[in-house]
Amino acid sequence: MSNLAGMIDHTLLRADATKAEISKLIEEAKKYEFASVCVNPTWVSYAAEGLAGTKVKVCTVIGFPLGASTSATKAFEAQNAIAAGATEVDMVINIGALKDGDHAYVEQDIKAVVDAAAGKAIVKVIIETSLLTNEEKVIASQLSVKAGADFVKTSTGFSTGGATAEDVALMRKTVGENVGVKASGGVRNLQDMQNMIEAGASRIGASSGVKIMEGEQSNSSY
Repeated sequence: MSNLAGMIDHTLLRADATKAEISKLIEEAKKYEFASVCVNPTWVSYAAEGLAGTKVKVCTVIGFPLGASTSATKAFEAQNAIAAGATEVDMVINIGALKDGDHAYVEQDIKAVVDAAAGKAIVKVIIETSLLTNEEKVIASQLSVKAGADFVKTSTGFSTGGATAEDVALMRKTVGENVGVKASGGVRNLQDMQNMIEAGASRIGASSGVKIMEGEQSNSSY
C-alpha cells in the first residue's frame, strides 16, 4: 500500500456519526492502512477494539472544537481517552487566551495535556489558523513546541476555514524538522494532499481518505 496512506488520519468527527459509520471508517482504515482513525472520545474504545492487532492508531480530539474548556478538563479528557485506547490526542488551544496575549496560559494549557499523555500518546496541538493572524500562528506554534507537543495542526475543520499550504509552510518554518505538522480541514483529494506535503505537512487529517487513495491509485505518476 502507498506510503501516502500512512500519512492520513482517517477522520469522522461529526456530532451525528453513527456506529455503522464508525464501523465503516474502521474497515476503510484497515483496508488502506491509514495512520489512524480520528474519532470523538465516545468512540475511542470501540475503535480500539475494532483496530486491535493492526498498525492503525486510534486518534481522538480534546477540548474540541472550541478549545475553551479548562486545562484540568482537557487533561482529564486526555487521560480518559488514553485509558480507553487512544494513542494520539489532538487538543485545541485556548484561542481567546492567545488573542489576549496570555501566552503563559496557552503554554500551560498545552502542557497540561502533554503531561496527561505522559508519553503514552502523541499530542497534536490544533491552533485553528483561520482565526489567527500570521504572528499569532507563529506564537501558537512556538508555544506548542515549548510545551512539549509532538505536532502542530492547522484546524478543527469546524471553524471558518481549513488548512492552506501557506499556513502549513509557515508552521513548518516555525517548528523546524523535529516536530510534526498536520494539515487538516478541506483536504479533499490527492492534489490537495500533495500541495500540503510539498508545503511541509507530515500528517493529513481528512474525511476523504478513501477518495484520496483512489486518486493516488489512478495516478501512477505520483
